[in-house]
Amino acid sequence: MTPARRLALALLWLAALALAGWAISQRLQLSGDLRRFMPSAQTPAQKLLIDELGEGPGSRLLLVALSGDTPQALAAQSEAMRNALATKPEFKLVANGADLGLDAIPERLRPYRYLLSPTLDTNLFDAAYLGDELQARVQDLGSPASAMLEPLLPNDPTLETLKLAEAWQPANAPQRLHGVWFDRAGREALLALETRAAGFDPTGQQAAIDAIRAAFAQARGASKSQLTLSGPGAFSVEIGGRTAREASLIGTIDSLVFVLLLWLAYRSWKAPLLGGLPLASAGLAGLGAVALLFDGVHGITVAFGFTLIGVAQDYPIHLFSHQRPGLSPWASARALWPTLGTGVASTCIAYLTFMVSGVDGLKQLAVFTIVGLGTAALTTRFVLPALIDPSPRDAAGSAWLARAWAALARLPRLRGIGIALLAALALALAWLAPGPFWQNDLAKLTPVPADALARDAQLRGELGAPDVRYVIALEAGDAEAALRGSEGLLPALDRLRAQGAIAGYDLAARYLPSAATQRARQIKLPGAATLDAALASAVADSPFRADAFAGFAADVAAARSAPPLTAADLDGTPLAASVAGLLLQRPGHATALVSLSGLNDPAAVARIATAHGAQLLDLKQASESLVAAYRGRVLWALALAAVLLAATVWIALRSPRRVLRVLAPMALTTLLILAVLRGLGVELNLFHLVALILAAGLGLDYALFFDHAGDDYAEQLRTLHAVIVCSLTTLLVFALLALSSIPVLRAIGATVALGVAFNFVLALLIVREPATMQGDADAHA
Repeated sequence: MTPARRLALALLWLAALALAGWAISQRLQLSGDLRRFMPSAQTPAQKLLIDELGEGPGSRLLLVALSGDTPQALAAQSEAMRNALATKPEFKLVANGADLGLDAIPERLRPYRYLLSPTLDTNLFDAAYLGDELQARVQDLGSPASAMLEPLLPNDPTLETLKLAEAWQPANAPQRLHGVWFDRAGREALLALETRAAGFDPTGQQAAIDAIRAAFAQARGASKSQLTLSGPGAFSVEIGGRTAREASLIGTIDSLVFVLLLWLAYRSWKAPLLGGLPLASAGLAGLGAVALLFDGVHGITVAFGFTLIGVAQDYPIHLFSHQRPGLSPWASARALWPTLGTGVASTCIAYLTFMVSGVDGLKQLAVFTIVGLGTAALTTRFVLPALIDPSPRDAAGSAWLARAWAALARLPRLRGIGIALLAALALALAWLAPGPFWQNDLAKLTPVPADALARDAQLRGELGAPDVRYVIALEAGDAEAALRGSEGLLPALDRLRAQGAIAGYDLAARYLPSAATQRARQIKLPGAATLDAALASAVADSPFRADAFAGFAADVAAARSAPPLTAADLDGTPLAASVAGLLLQRPGHATALVSLSGLNDPAAVARIATAHGAQLLDLKQASESLVAAYRGRVLWALALAAVLLAATVWIALRSPRRVLRVLAPMALTTLLILAVLRGLGVELNLFHLVALILAAGLGLDYALFFDHAGDDYAEQLRTLHAVIVCSLTTLLVFALLALSSIPVLRAIGATVALGVAFNFVLALLIVREPATMQGDADAHA
């Protein structure tokens, strides 16, 4: 094939990749739902954690602090932001303290105040009670609060609206200055916003944050005030942006390193272009397969998938390094195929075990990686040879490579006893190193800076946010049963607060009593004639006019005939978010939550909860148990993968000694990586495990090709050339990842970088005895 035709075929391949990329993008739906990478929840605490992780109000909460100006100016900005954001579709709730007063109950629900207020639990609307209330109102009208109370009196002489507004204030609500929330020092105006977008929706969270910043910019005007934004959504957007920037930088450096190394190694500008085609094909094929087989592709699948198929960049490098004048690229590809195919099949089998993990995210990762690696191998075998120059330089003719091989030949070989001693030492160091072996605390994996987390904790404290670790949960068949059950907890919770076991609590029944309680209060409301008589008697002994409270009688009549208020009736009101966060409803199931603040005696609270048919859930323990369950599934998958991988290599090589030599560097490298990480005090997490798989795949690749070289001196040099180029490109990329500020990238980078170094050295010292040029000449003679 002429050079022009080879170039045309390469351009045609690029065009096909571009077309495939466009087609996949039309179908691709990226998901950020972390629950896809979680095992099935088993305990109530785990189920609650999984539900809350992405959809709960806690994951949707954004906290805002305005500072840097006078309290009056900050209060005005807070109110301007609330007014601007309250109508935005991105938000379910925008609260700054101004909307928790008398307007908490919208006009359409005002008659329900008599069913929601506890007044009728201990009193009757008779002449005596109404008379006392009217006398109290006379006193109120002579107080500074008269301007606020006077509009309420015609419809609400007993001030049930005010009683409810006061009762619904959060237990540890921040102080109000100039009508809005402020911190205790009075220097920062505070707002709390609940987004409609789920916590795992980065696009929706970004839109909400953009709206907040735009509203602040407009409200600030020429002021020097500053905006502080915190909460899970704000962190996820910041982390996502930082991760994308770091990944982009590392990807750019990776590409430059790949191009430079391949150009230096093969002295051809075509090598980087041709070498990148199988890898690009692998990525698109893997992405397309996941998009076709799953409903939504998780962002972690894409990120990890492209990392894991990075081993595919080695495939064309082996083909380039083993090519020489006089041997057609097709013949070279055929000669390499058994070795390359064994490595690919073994690696794919390792990832195939993820399909039995029971975790949807790992299944996606398995499909992406298997399809990607298979595509890269097949395109290297059946397409790439058509594009390669049939008369390249022979790597075996390199003088510096011959000198390097001669120096390596003088190194002592690692034999059975040496390997066993090194493995035992590594295992002992990994096992006996101080500190926990596994990292179960998800909070330690967050790349959020410590000062940002401290600031978030401060804002939550100022806003009276509840304890994020403990919550009481009461499960029932429907919302009504859950509300009734949680109402039974109220006296016990009050006792716990009086005893100092808790500082405060919140539950849905504070805002929405059960239908049974509402009906009980409804029955106590007097009929029209009875109420008219009692009201007339009370008014007669007061300075009010006889017709002053006609609206009151109408509202009582409406309340007597109204159906009980439900959670659905609260949609669009400030109460909706409070109730939705504390009353979780699913078809055929409901859970009433009791959030706690200032929890000082978990054991006492647990006993009270159990006595009332509820549970005190420890969400930190639940998250750690989920992580442990997840890790257990991955470890079982890896154990199965190791068995299948060894079986595949056995079938390919059919020699016990060769199989042991090929597997030994990979196995020993795994132990050495664990020893180094644990010796440095690193607690291992899931990302280390995923990286160990990648490191094992690289090690198997190096060992198989050194075994393939046999005792042929020239072939050993070509293999050394290929493995040096492969290991350098991989080592530089993952060393950069190891320097990342993102814990996930750092864990993967450090693990794989160590793996590349150990695998390279051990493959040299274990797999083959280096041949010499003289020995090779004698063999051919």
